[in-house]
Amino acid sequence: MLDHIDSPADLRKLEELQLPALCAEIRAYMVDCCSRNPGHLASSLGAVEIITALHYVYDTPYDKIVFDVGHQAYAHKILTGRRAQFAQMRTRGGISGFPRIDESPFDAFGTGHSSTSISAALGLAEAARHRCEHRKVVAVIGDGALTGGLAFEGLNNAGDSDADLLVILNDNNRSIDENLGALHKYLLKITTHPTYNRVKDRIWHRMGESGFRKAVQRWARGFKSYLVKDSGGDLFESLGFRYFGPVDGNDIAEMTRVLRKLQDIGGPRILHCITTKGKGYAPAEADPTVWHAPGRFDPETGERIGRRAGASRYQDVFGQTLVDLARADERVVGITPAMASGSGMSLLAQQMSGRFFDVGIEEEHAVTFSAGLAAGGLRPFCNIYSSFSQRAYDQIIHDVALQGLPVVLCFDRAGVVGEDGPTHHGSFDLAAYRSVPGVVIAAPKDELELRNLMYTALRQESPFIIRYPRGCGEGVPWRECAFEQLPVGRGECLLRGERVALLALGPVVSSALQAAARGQASLGFSPSIYNIRYIKPLDADLLQEAASRHEVLLTLEDGCVAGGLFGAVSEFVASRGLGNRVVPAGIPDRFITQGSRDEELAECGLDVGGILGKIGDVLEKD
Repeated sequence: MLDHIDSPADLRKLEELQLPALCAEIRAYMVDCCSRNPGHLASSLGAVEIITALHYVYDTPYDKIVFDVGHQAYAHKILTGRRAQFAQMRTRGGISGFPRIDESPFDAFGTGHSSTSISAALGLAEAARHRCEHRKVVAVIGDGALTGGLAFEGLNNAGDSDADLLVILNDNNRSIDENLGALHKYLLKITTHPTYNRVKDRIWHRMGESGFRKAVQRWARGFKSYLVKDSGGDLFESLGFRYFGPVDGNDIAEMTRVLRKLQDIGGPRILHCITTKGKGYAPAEADPTVWHAPGRFDPETGERIGRRAGASRYQDVFGQTLVDLARADERVVGITPAMASGSGMSLLAQQMSGRFFDVGIEEEHAVTFSAGLAAGGLRPFCNIYSSFSQRAYDQIIHDVALQGLPVVLCFDRAGVVGEDGPTHHGSFDLAAYRSVPGVVIAAPKDELELRNLMYTALRQESPFIIRYPRGCGEGVPWRECAFEQLPVGRGECLLRGERVALLALGPVVSSALQAAARGQASLGFSPSIYNIRYIKPLDADLLQEAASRHEVLLTLEDGCVAGGLFGAVSEFVASRGLGNRVVPAGIPDRFITQGSRDEELAECGLDVGGILGKIGDVLEKD
């Protein structure tokens, strides 16, 4: 059947009895494609029936579906004319792994970060009302994304409106209580029945805004909460939503039946769906955390294909070093906004659970909570993906920097990140935080330097930011090395050459050294190489030396050129009245498309060939 589904219009031609088989085909196709071309698998496996039912019942794309984050939206991609392209999803030139407005009219709103769906969907619903368009709007949000503060801001605003908005809560972290299963189904049958809701609406409107109406509403909420204590409905109804559920979100027949009944009910309402993350693929059901983004695997056996040997991931270095520091200093604690395994902090959670705090998808809270820990005498290491740190910008300034608190902010996934694409690139951290007073900002050139920067940060009495990329390092030994404190604001000269000075920040130092080695053969000389290490404070003596010995200073950074290292060096040269030409190589002033990390670095001119090309261009202009 799936081969004949090129749009939701094709889907709606099927009989309802055919839908379970179609869902099974979607899952099989999803597993097959993701085994060869990795993606976010487990979440999407669990949401197949919800998405299929939505497109079966609603008139998409006229009716709008907004997905939160987008990890669960693969079935949506497959059913909306992108089945053939799905096999090349997340590759260079392929479709995105997340919904994008510019990719398909079925993608009502672009996503990639958490907790945005309810606010965006409310905006779409209000826009439709303003334009007298009788379209339906649905937001699909997971229980994890619901922990984000923005989700509650959206709920608070939507619940106080009469917007025609349905929120589907895809809850894959709990099961329906069997003892209450029949009661849940009974309540669902009553609360979704058209006659019940017509009568309820008529009575409600006649009551107006009287105190009697509010008293009845309070009584009804309390009685329903008493009947179904575990449903969570009282919370949503207190926010102004009509609550329906829980329902089995993996039962396609029940999902289509319930959605049809909810179509004609107006106002803000929420449907609570219980699903199984990884549904239909045994390895993913058994370990949904690992299979959230498993990489390549054998679809028959579930055996995962490991990464290349010989180099540790920066995330492994961070995790082990944090444990080592915690063992040596009882003040050390770790904080993460739901990224324990991805960041490497799960090691601390396993070995010192009392020193580990996973606060959920709440970046703002993670930073201010860390500030409170620091104010209380602890030394928090707060690990946030670089792109997600943007959500906590105010907290970093107001709660950490302004008070000078010794919080160590570790920005994982800095720079280009590969297949996740522009929503996840850590492009802006250097430019964003370089202007904040009193903050130290460092980028290690390799695994050992990351370890030593963490050690150095622990010994400072001020905010300290360390940013490093996703994935494997340079293969430098680090596990058995003694800690070394790296003087704050001091870089190093790694190679003395001539004519051009390469001022490199972070792991791009390795590419600069390789370019210098090839430069002798291809260019007839080798440039000088400087490991800047600290972008704030800058090593003024090192820059002065580089400027005095070279006419051209070429900055290399895995961050946006505007306001990053290029900006810092240009400001230094201008403020001292130096005559050097400063040339940038880094992330240009545009959003970098998805692809492998090597492809993205090449696009930015940060691979060996790109650096050599930039040096050649510089020499031609001299």
